[in-house]
Amino acid sequence: MKKIKKLYIVLIGLAAGVMASCESKLDQSPISSLGSSGFYQNEADFLKALSGAYEGLGAYPINHFELSEVRSDNIYSPGTAGVRDYNLINNFSTNLATAGIMNSTWNDLYNNVMRTNTILDKLSADVVPDESMRTRIEGESKFLRALYYFDLVRFFGRVPVFDRPVTPLEALEISQSPASEVYELIISDLQFAISNLPEEYSSAGDLGRATSHAARGLLARVYMTRSGTQLHPGGPALGTNEWSEALTLLDQIINSGQFDLVDNYADIFAYDNENNEEIVFDIQFLSGGLGVGGEYVQYHYPEAFARSNGIPFAGGTFPDAPKTVSADLMASYQSADVRDDFSVWVNYQDNNGNTVQDRFIKKYLDLSNLGVDRFDFELNFPVIRYADILLMKAEALSKSGGSQLEIDAIVNQIRQRAGLTLPLVNVSYEQIMEERRREFIGEGLRWHDLVRSGMAIDVMLDWIATEDSGNKISTDITADDMIYAVPINQLDVKEGLYTQNPGY
Repeated sequence: MKKIKKLYIVLIGLAAGVMASCESKLDQSPISSLGSSGFYQNEADFLKALSGAYEGLGAYPINHFELSEVRSDNIYSPGTAGVRDYNLINNFSTNLATAGIMNSTWNDLYNNVMRTNTILDKLSADVVPDESMRTRIEGESKFLRALYYFDLVRFFGRVPVFDRPVTPLEALEISQSPASEVYELIISDLQFAISNLPEEYSSAGDLGRATSHAARGLLARVYMTRSGTQLHPGGPALGTNEWSEALTLLDQIINSGQFDLVDNYADIFAYDNENNEEIVFDIQFLSGGLGVGGEYVQYHYPEAFARSNGIPFAGGTFPDAPKTVSADLMASYQSADVRDDFSVWVNYQDNNGNTVQDRFIKKYLDLSNLGVDRFDFELNFPVIRYADILLMKAEALSKSGGSQLEIDAIVNQIRQRAGLTLPLVNVSYEQIMEERRREFIGEGLRWHDLVRSGMAIDVMLDWIATEDSGNKISTDITADDMIYAVPINQLDVKEGLYTQNPGY
């Protein structure tokens, strides 16, 4: 497929709907009159602002790698000193409230919420007379707002809900809402997006925009997350048993005939095969020193590897804290499985010619496609792909007492693509989740899957007992660990406004 790129414009100030912070750092108030009165004057202005809202997805791959992959049994990264934020995450530290990644994740997501809220607040027939375009802008904005709030509820549980721009003083009166109320906004936004966005776009310039199928896929994931086993009373899994609702949406995507599995697993992530038939929704990146490259790739490889392989302005993980693909995950792949060889780099030579014994995720790294520096990788990042749609269906069928033959067929279809020709029969729920683990290594899904399944505590304790030879990771894992700490500076904004999640 010809490679076509969508350049998302990085806007300045309130042109992108960016909200500045009061001393509270809640990021709720405009920093100039441009966003509130001088910018949103015509359709072109709204499309630029919408591009800015998409640009906020740039941190998505980083957040989900650090807070989902590193948290899970996929990555072993306790660190020798244990001082990196991701070491604290890996080690199930109770001191995460002061970690920088908690603060940056919270602020980034709320900045993005405010971008979409500003667009929705300013959008009207007076400034965008074309009804179809106005509805599309609303649908895309609501899709993005739903995605940002879904991240907030999965990471933090109870969070404040802002469904419109508010002043700093108003923000100081809005406390946390339970997950059930956050979901109400998420579901409403996605239902609007499903009803009002096209199934696909005809213009190459619209690649990467949310479609109705992307909204269906995300809403199915939302329903399944809500339906998961409730371990934490304030967490994202509520035991709502909405598997049939998810199945309806997944079948609509499957029956559309618009998507398919790419024949070769590696081709999903090929730099010259982006926007392929397996992609339901991805985040667009572009190299060339333009400020819209994929920084996320450098969060996987070691710094010493980057230097020895000529990655400009190398970056990478620190020598005292490698992000090692776990031995347990590697052992779960059968010898004929192509996914581990493609996805994981095993051992490398440093600049001195010494062999470093390590394993790191390389599925997004192509040394023949380097940008100008470590912030400039151009490969798009998949948020929802067709394999996920299929395996979510298998999971929902398993949870709702659906056809075992259909479950087996789906799982074997995924496995066959991976080079595993011997079919499985009577595939269990646990086998489905393990197949997801192997299929989506490095895609930021594993911890969310463990929380949704209700298996997180048991799986992690078993894994730590065999993997953590250095006794670095806490074994005091409880339901409190299903979500993260509210950043300490948010608690300091106003006494009593927010309460810390238990266990931190």
